Amino acid sequence: MASELEATFALQLRAEQLPEPETEYRFHPPRRYRFDFCWPTHRLAVEIEGHGHQRYNRYGSDILKYNLAALDGWRLLRLTRKQLDDLTGIEMVREALGEQPE
Repeated sequence: MASELEATFALQLRAEQLPEPETEYRFHPPRRYRFDFCWPTHRLAVEIEGHGHQRYNRYGSDILKYNLAALDGWRLLRLTRKQLDDLTGIEMVREALGEQPE
């Protein structure tokens, strides 16, 4: 189930007409790790931060996940509510995908 922040980001991607990402993409099957949003051909992933990770004391697990992704050649953007609110997150994704504003 997508969080409010994930739903907001998905709407922003559509509004900006950026390429459709895969969601809940499993990038490390043995550990069952998934990215919130992912463009596999670009090796780009986005994690939306602030939707329960600290609440469930998952910080250490998240760090391991991010490090394993980096070792496997993924570029990872971690976006916060503020970056969604002020649209800097969507601009970072646009730049990472090599997309020009319409």
